[in-house]
Amino acid sequence: MMRGIFVASLLVLFFIPLAQADNGIITKKSANSVGATLDCLEKTLKVKGLAVFARVNHTAGAKKVGLSMRPTELLIFGNPKMGTPLMNSKQTMGLDLPMKVLAWEDAKGQVWVSYNDPVYLANRHTVTDHPAIIKKMTGALGMFTDRAATKGC
Repeated sequence: MMRGIFVASLLVLFFIPLAQADNGIITKKSANSVGATLDCLEKTLKVKGLAVFARVNHTAGAKKVGLSMRPTELLIFGNPKMGTPLMNSKQTMGLDLPMKVLAWEDAKGQVWVSYNDPVYLANRHTVTDHPAIIKKMTGALGMFTDRAATKGC
């Protein structure tokens, strides 16, 4: 019994800080360009019936004011059937919803896909009454971003 408690304590001490070290941001390598990654994601989202609200090209914005930035684009999307109950639980969820996925290229030319972990967002806003929605969002975002990051999506 004591051994089990000790092991559980070690897991909490060692693994939870690692999960929080990324501040709730999940990042994956993409085998595609920034544009192709978000093109694939946008297509997948639309096929699945999610609303795509905006696509922000940060690189183009920087260029308009005479600055440079490696390729960086943001896709804003959501599903009111899932987001509304979360915001009804805690309206501050509206700060982080709708969901966003960032595709960006690092200094070495590697493209990455980053997004907020729904579990982190639920904890951040103390939303505890919709675990099924959080689980579904987590799984869907994982699948959608895996697909978008796959070569030739």
